[in-house]
Amino acid sequence: MKILLKFAYMAASALSGLSPALGKVINRIAIDRLANVTRARPHPWSTLSDHVSWRGLTDRSYSARHLPPADISDLPDSARVGDLFRVPDGSKQRLCPKSTCLFPAFAQYLTDGFIRTMISNDFATGETIEDRRRNTSNHEIDLCTLYGRTQEHVYALRTLSEEPGKKGRLKSEMIGSEEFPLRLFLPGGMEFNPEFTDDAGQPLLDTPLGIDHTTPEMRESLFAVGGDRANAAPQVSMINTLFLREHNRLADSISDANYDWDDTRVFDAARACTTVMFIKIVVEEYINHINSTPLRLTADPSGAWRAKWNRPNWITAEFSLLYRWHSLIPQMMVWAGEEQPGGALRLHNDVLIKNGLASAFADISGNRASELGLHNTATFLLEVETAAVNQARLNRIAPFADYQAAFGHQPARAWSDITPDAALQDELRAIYGDPSRLEFYTGLFAQPRTKDGPLPPLLQTMVAVDAFSQALTNPLLSEHVWGDQRVAAATFTHQGLAAISATSSLRDILERNSSGLAGRFVGMTREGWSPGEE
Repeated sequence: MKILLKFAYMAASALSGLSPALGKVINRIAIDRLANVTRARPHPWSTLSDHVSWRGLTDRSYSARHLPPADISDLPDSARVGDLFRVPDGSKQRLCPKSTCLFPAFAQYLTDGFIRTMISNDFATGETIEDRRRNTSNHEIDLCTLYGRTQEHVYALRTLSEEPGKKGRLKSEMIGSEEFPLRLFLPGGMEFNPEFTDDAGQPLLDTPLGIDHTTPEMRESLFAVGGDRANAAPQVSMINTLFLREHNRLADSISDANYDWDDTRVFDAARACTTVMFIKIVVEEYINHINSTPLRLTADPSGAWRAKWNRPNWITAEFSLLYRWHSLIPQMMVWAGEEQPGGALRLHNDVLIKNGLASAFADISGNRASELGLHNTATFLLEVETAAVNQARLNRIAPFADYQAAFGHQPARAWSDITPDAALQDELRAIYGDPSRLEFYTGLFAQPRTKDGPLPPLLQTMVAVDAFSQALTNPLLSEHVWGDQRVAAATFTHQGLAAISATSSLRDILERNSSGLAGRFVGMTREGWSPGEE
């Protein structure tokens, strides 16, 4: 069967190249097949309660559920489960044959925009168990990491100027010869930048998560941006910086061509273009990197216009767990020729500011990602693995085998159905007893990586389902906006549509917005990698 499927994908890939029209049909069939492996939204359940209710079906401050809540009796201590992610003493992290560290950096940036499980900087503020089942998500791929979650955030980040050359732009500053977002703190790192505080001195933006663990020096390098997670590490900040530069470049181009447009219309057009460009990269670079078949998928939204899975977005509790790809992050990373601990890069943009955007992308692309799976997480991230186990239990997530069945996979009946690693089978048996009791979060990473892909099988399926059913359903890509030539021209402008057409990778945008890249490699897929290489 696997051989037949591989042949079918190779044939489909070859046929796609024969004509654009045929390629479009094959692309639509492939995406529809991926998105339809499980039930389409709306889901009956949410983290609000165990039963279906009107509030549960409408209150999107609670996460949806693919499956109803379930209890697994006598679960092992979560710290013991967390140890399953620890690299064994005397061993090194396994490396992924396919991925560079640009892949997990982009995954973090993407998911930080819409997987927003409620987390506080201060857990002594009366946060309840119910709060921890909630989220602060807009449920859209809307680049809120750049633009902000609320209209108040958006206004705080915009220049709001009618002057020529300033219309429609996001606030930024030149540091040397490079454009970056404005800094969130004044020099010295002790006071917020008054550009982003109200009359009482209170922040107008979400305060970065983890701010309590920063030094004044670290705070000096933090950017004023839309997301409280967007300063998490310089490899995340660099992506936000890239899209800020592209937004401002587009705003200038659109303003020059439409001199009678006001600041708001220029901003709206540049934001629409940048958002669609981002979605295009999600499909054509990110999803194609995850894809383990020869068929290359394109971001054609027309296949979604009549699809049964085209429903309003609502992030699920399972989705907020399956994207915890901590083991992709290496213990040590090389930036600007210097090796340093990955943990030392958190909430510290200094290396990005000092070495520039082009070098940051090239350096990250020069680091190989480690392999996703158990016994492979860097020590500085082990605590968040245990936290994820606890989050799954808080939300009473059903067993792993239930999700295999729900997403068209054969449920595991023996430990050998989970992993061929005999030693890992013994560990899982000692902790869980029977495969039917294996927790969802543990099971996702217990499976080995799919050949020619960076993700294990069920994880890959679940990511594909949600990626297409939540990216191609974006309102900007609807039949009545993207699909209507007159509306599209007025919404995105000819300059914006040309830029979108010319973009299928992060490197395409980087080349327009940086210098010094020259022939340096930038990509999620390792330079020189080829299918079958293991």
